[in-house]
Amino acid sequence: MTTRREFLTALTAAGIASSGLVPAGAALAADARFTIKGDDFLLDGQPFHIMAGEMHYPRIPRELWRDRLKKLKALGLNTLCTYMFWNAHEKRPGQYDFTGDLDIVAWIKMAQEEGLWVLLRPGPYVCGEWDNGGYPAWFLNDPTIKPRSLDPRYMGPSGEWLKRLGQEIAHLEIDKGGPILMTQVENEYGSYGNDLTYMRAVKDQVRAAGFSGALYTVDGAAVIENGAIPELFNGINFGTFDKAEKEFARYDQFKKSGPRMCTELWGGWFDHFGEMHSSMPIPPLIESLKWMLDQKISLSFYMVHGGTSFGFDAGANFDKNTKTYQPDISSYDYDAMLDEAGRPTPKFEAAKALFQQYIPADRFAPLPAPEKALEIKRFRLTESASLSQLLGKPDMASSPKTLEQLGKPHGLVLYRHKAKTALSGTLSFGEVRDYAQVSIGGAPAGTLDRRNHETGLAIAAKKGAAIDVLVDTMGRINYGDQIGLDQKGLIGEAKLGDKTLTGWEHYGLTLEDLSALKFGKTHTDGPAFYRGTFEVSEAGYTFLDMRGWGKGYVWVNGHNLGRHWSVGPQHALFVPAPWLKVGSNEVIVLDLHEGAERTLAGGKNQIWDRPGLVEA
Repeated sequence: MTTRREFLTALTAAGIASSGLVPAGAALAADARFTIKGDDFLLDGQPFHIMAGEMHYPRIPRELWRDRLKKLKALGLNTLCTYMFWNAHEKRPGQYDFTGDLDIVAWIKMAQEEGLWVLLRPGPYVCGEWDNGGYPAWFLNDPTIKPRSLDPRYMGPSGEWLKRLGQEIAHLEIDKGGPILMTQVENEYGSYGNDLTYMRAVKDQVRAAGFSGALYTVDGAAVIENGAIPELFNGINFGTFDKAEKEFARYDQFKKSGPRMCTELWGGWFDHFGEMHSSMPIPPLIESLKWMLDQKISLSFYMVHGGTSFGFDAGANFDKNTKTYQPDISSYDYDAMLDEAGRPTPKFEAAKALFQQYIPADRFAPLPAPEKALEIKRFRLTESASLSQLLGKPDMASSPKTLEQLGKPHGLVLYRHKAKTALSGTLSFGEVRDYAQVSIGGAPAGTLDRRNHETGLAIAAKKGAAIDVLVDTMGRINYGDQIGLDQKGLIGEAKLGDKTLTGWEHYGLTLEDLSALKFGKTHTDGPAFYRGTFEVSEAGYTFLDMRGWGKGYVWVNGHNLGRHWSVGPQHALFVPAPWLKVGSNEVIVLDLHEGAERTLAGGKNQIWDRPGLVEA
């Protein structure tokens, strides 16, 4: 019986959803369409076997939602499982966005139109390899706030989020005419704490938000006692390297009766920068699937389709044994049933072949017509613009402030100290979160990488020279006991040797608006934006080949594709078909590193570093 962390450890060494029943203090109506009786889920009085797949609306352009939902149906599944991402909807306090790719009403209604039920996972904490586990940066800007606890500084805003979410979608529960069968309370809390008073308080907030239907919890089987509210339905999560029979034997020690469900079946895994791409074997997954089908156990694939953590949305892990920060890549391919571009994989075909032995043929919807994968000939980015063009008025402070203290949700921070006298020695900080480039008087002096526990370097500065520390902030930790403690930028005092270095200018760069940039044909020193155009003659998607570039971000026609970094394992960025235009397309690349060749090309596939194979 493995926890999520133990599963990750196993992967390193080897180189969903569901439904519930009546919550305490609030019985469901006797004529409720979705109920539990004995060991069965019942839908309109008949036994119902939940076969779900997880997909996340912000990781898929809205124009592709229906395509992906149809493919979920083509696998024979009957239910969509989906998180709700608080920080995507309320990036700044009180400013909510439920439009475009964040139109959750349209997402849920579209699932219903495609004949799918929905299992809702509203958080407030969602994990999901998503920045901060779904918490807005402004919410956990103070490391003394205790997330996932009864701390009123936590419970107040999180309850308000649930209430606002309820205003949007509580009317879409099954007994109100919508497709939502179940709403989850919290998320894998047993892997974090063991306060059931807190869990019941969250349950009460979900109820207060207007969700009157069935509720449920999910946890790893080994820690289910820590987080599961016994009076609800409780699901368990496990992965490819776990045996379903053993996981449910452990579950049986907690609860003897009621339906059984694997609420997250990890058929793949995610990737960190600087590691090899995860690739999970098919046979043990099929073995667990077959056992669960034979036992009539419900299940949910995590993920059936991962998609992409565009922009700044990817999260991070923290290895508590080595105290090492592990930022997630932008691709959320997850080695899933459908790849990052939404194409069925051999894993999809193997699962479908198994399901056809158990499910009537009319349950398998036809696959939509495939999208076109485009090859784009290599082209040069001929214009450049200095990052310094985006610097506005500085925020002054004695000691370095965090990104959150500057009121910025994400991006870069430039810290500048002007030497009043000649300086020489080791410049150090309490911590660098997450990657810093240091320059003295405009000349590069070195880099500091949080992954390598780097916090200082030797410098020498003349009187009047500017000491610049440009920090690229990456994903906030989304799992484990470091949640809420991952404020970004320079942490603690700045020191030169043993002496505190005071007097810092701060420039926060969210990179949300690049319209002020003025591009030119001349060479630009230091961190810079590069711009070019490429032609597309037909509709389709592509993967931009980033080999030869350093570290930064990429925009195509104004859409932020995510982070690129030469450390791998991801060496291309997915460009969805709806974000390309027939004709001329603009691409802008921010590269923090110097480089000779500034060219790009588009290909049909992601480019991975894999165990035993580093693609050149």
